[in-house]
Amino acid sequence: MDSPVLFAFALTLFAGLSTGIGSLIGFLSKKFNPKLLTISLGFSAGVMIYVSMIEIFVKAKDSLSLALGEKQGYVWTVISFFLGIFVIALIDKVIPSYENPHELNVGKKIESASEKEKAKLLRMGAFSALAIGIHNFPEGLATFMSGLTNPTLGISIAAAIAIHNIPEGLAVSA
Repeated sequence: MDSPVLFAFALTLFAGLSTGIGSLIGFLSKKFNPKLLTISLGFSAGVMIYVSMIEIFVKAKDSLSLALGEKQGYVWTVISFFLGIFVIALIDKVIPSYENPHELNVGKKIESASEKEKAKLLRMGAFSALAIGIHNFPEGLATFMSGLTNPTLGISIAAAIAIHNIPEGLAVSA
């Protein structure tokens, strides 16, 4: 591809569409296997932690060290890392567990639901879609920007996010 923007967009599209691949796997499978889902979610979490610590953390530290100096760059990288953990933990506490798209109890509820319960499930589905959209926006932005500035880093981030998104799609469709 000649255009760096087109290349970065293709990486982002690949990473984003992998959620659909996971959903398709869940939709086409005859029987839900929680053990497979657990293993794949654990593997994808490990991949994301590896990429965060080995690829992204080092690049962030290098960039901040150039702008702020070696010591300040390292300090702000660590502060930003733990601030990100805090924000994610806060979001996890704010979103009720029954509206969390990673919970696996929705399918059982639909079969025996009354009209009022179905309206509640529709609301839960809308919140799930919103949560997934909010969750995927930073992933897409990180994939696009890394693919734009450093194609090698962009490929590794896109692959890690794709590996992360396949089990996520499987969990949502289960």
